[in-house]
Amino acid sequence: MILSHQSIQKKMMDKKLQITPITETQFQPASVDLRLGNHFLSLDETSVPYLSLEKAASYKEFCEDKILIPPHGFVLGTTLEWIKLPNNVTAFVEGRSSIGRLGLFIQNAGWVDPGFEGNITLELYNANQVPIELSSGRRICQLVFADLDQEGPAYCGKYSGQDRAFESRIYLDEECRKKSDLCKTFKEFD
Repeated sequence: MILSHQSIQKKMMDKKLQITPITETQFQPASVDLRLGNHFLSLDETSVPYLSLEKAASYKEFCEDKILIPPHGFVLGTTLEWIKLPNNVTAFVEGRSSIGRLGLFIQNAGWVDPGFEGNITLELYNANQVPIELSSGRRICQLVFADLDQEGPAYCGKYSGQDRAFESRIYLDEECRKKSDLCKTFKEFD
């Protein structure tokens, strides 16, 4: 069930859900607006001929209060807010409609697992032919919360506790480790 404004505030008052810092204007009827932080990463496209799911990508890191995302540009940003979800609540990251109407696509793969704690890394894509200027502190996305039918284990994945924009860690997936282990085993037989 999607949580209402009142349910979100009650969970926060009961310290079951944490969002900090937060202002009253961020609360919507069934969501909470989150603001853009000032830490960003962009892929270092000059460092490799292609990107691979098996290897860490190279990024350029920068902290700015205003950035320009070039046409068809892609940047990782972070929320100003730090959140902590209880083990029986999940959240969906949605872009704000008013921003989407300017051609800026925002998400974090759309999902925040129960028990997640940290700042949310946002994938920002400019679908336009002109740059888009963004300022830290602006409401950029919204979190929609839902209760689970039962409490489960807390998220303890590769993005736990992130406190800024985090690079892709796809290369740490189980499939990559298994493949790496297989390669080591085969080399032992050579």
